[in-house]
Amino acid sequence: MPLKATYRKLTLQFLLPIGTSRGVYTTKDSWFIFLIVGEKIGIGECSLLKDLSIDDHPDFEQKLAFICDQINQGIFNLEQPLYEIPAIKFGLETALLDLQNGGNHILFPTEFTKGNAGIVTNGLIWMGDKKYMRDQIFKKLEKSFSCIKFKIGALDWPTELEIISELRQRFSPSDLTIRVDANGAFSTKQATVVMAELAKLKVHSIEQPIKAGDWGQMAKLCSESLIPIALDEELIGIFPLNRKRELLLTIKPHYLILKPGLLGGFSACDEWISLAKEMNIGWWATSALESNIGLNAISQWVFTKNSTIPQGLGTGMLFSNNIGCPLTLKGEKLFYNVNNCWDNIES
Repeated sequence: MPLKATYRKLTLQFLLPIGTSRGVYTTKDSWFIFLIVGEKIGIGECSLLKDLSIDDHPDFEQKLAFICDQINQGIFNLEQPLYEIPAIKFGLETALLDLQNGGNHILFPTEFTKGNAGIVTNGLIWMGDKKYMRDQIFKKLEKSFSCIKFKIGALDWPTELEIISELRQRFSPSDLTIRVDANGAFSTKQATVVMAELAKLKVHSIEQPIKAGDWGQMAKLCSESLIPIALDEELIGIFPLNRKRELLLTIKPHYLILKPGLLGGFSACDEWISLAKEMNIGWWATSALESNIGLNAISQWVFTKNSTIPQGLGTGMLFSNNIGCPLTLKGEKLFYNVNNCWDNIES
């Protein structure tokens, strides 16, 4: 039977405005791509983040429609890397995996998809005023999260430092891991000061302290920092294997943050992981505000890696119109509850 393709767009609505150092999100767009053979349908998500995804351009949907048309004509090579449109690569890759495994949202059959094992996640604290951030911390601690991650760089730094200090005074590093994500908010000079203060609080790591693109300054920070630095935005737009190797050899980071939807899918992330192992660099994966379709795919892939470090996979409950699915948070662990059904999104 011939392979057919179609897609539909969904604008996800946040329950509350989500603050980052790049601004505030109230909505975000995703496109679901459907690969169809007979009665079997594989679904993947093409998710864009404004001012971050390299394929966030007005003609994105036009490119997706053109690819679907090529698939329907039988002239599209699903294995090509699609460097300029990593979100579509991720969507196609996951839809194909879904289709190949029967079209039931199971991409990687494991103990996770059987509901027998969970994935440890970090509790994410979004930017906001003091009360909002403290309320979030209380809820995460109530659910027994052992790793808390703060978004920093939007408030004034003394306020953010005060909130993190309060938490560290209550919990020692052996009881609670604290991560921070700056999303490139600081200058090199500011980052040096911020990291010195975070080191006193035994913070685990800081993600992307300065804007991506200045490999020299990032390398200097990594060599001099008192706390480990994780690269996030720095990885976006780096596709050929030799360029990935060059980046890691130049900067020598301590960790990598892998977002399949921004980096070009699982095949691209697997390359980063292979290089990281070679160079003794740690890593963890995070979702990038995908719906539960994308989150499900990333979670299943992550489980196959047998990583014990907390992952950043807890975005599924941020939206008022998300896709109902079996993914369930129990405490700090994400599970696939086989007793819960998926919403039908094909129509």
